[in-house]
Amino acid sequence: MIIIIIGQCIYWFAPNSFANSNKDVAKNQQQLDAFKKELDALRLVEIENSKPKIYPFNPNYITDYKGYTLGMSNEEIDRLHKFRESNQWINSAKDFQNVTKVSDSFLAVISPYFKFPSWVTNPKPKPSYYNNTYSNSNKPKTYAQKIDLNIATASQLKKIYGVGDKLAERIITCRNKFKGGFVSDIQLSEVYGLSPEVIERIQNDFTVKTPRAIKKFNLNTATRDELVTIQYIGYEVANNIIEERTLREGFKSLDDLLKVEDFPIKKIEIIKLYLYL
Repeated sequence: MIIIIIGQCIYWFAPNSFANSNKDVAKNQQQLDAFKKELDALRLVEIENSKPKIYPFNPNYITDYKGYTLGMSNEEIDRLHKFRESNQWINSAKDFQNVTKVSDSFLAVISPYFKFPSWVTNPKPKPSYYNNTYSNSNKPKTYAQKIDLNIATASQLKKIYGVGDKLAERIITCRNKFKGGFVSDIQLSEVYGLSPEVIERIQNDFTVKTPRAIKKFNLNTATRDELVTIQYIGYEVANNIIEERTLREGFKSLDDLLKVEDFPIKKIEIIKLYLYL
């Protein structure tokens, strides 16, 4: 009898407890699903924030690392560097694609971040007096017709297409850093913001006629202390020059400096002004 009574109690009461337990499990499962959705949303936000951010940049100066982070292939980066080594410039998104051969989809992603100099995006209108004041590019001026770059005024420089107030001021500031002004036209390359095209237009109408006096050194006999007085040559480069000179038993050409370790190759034309053989 006792066993029968216990069995009946279990029969009547157990289903209710199982039902309540199932309700609790269902409620907890809903809370767990909501929590998982929230975690997934936070995870997506974190992934988006961890992606490298792209800031406006000039595509002419893309390095290997920059190109890699943008998603360019090695071949595309090499094509860009080879193009730039020929002293040519990219002035539009189309130029960039023509040079690098990137896909249309990739160009559409990165081209909004391209930032070109203002003289490319908003070219200065050519003054009506340009051809009248200075020579036409098809008819270069003689040395006698050109203006001395060491006495040129800002107003004269601004008549060159591509030279505005700031560039004219920078040219004069660079010239006045040394008493006596420029030594050679090549020093225009040291003026920040002057492109090769603008420098060429300046040289069509200006040249250094009264270079400042400088001390020149014989490359094959100059001491380390003499070499370090030359612009862009420090003690380490001076030591490397002397070591290379000893190994070669003397330099045969000023261009042999290009083979010196850590030599500032881009400044060789400036450095040559202070040397002779």
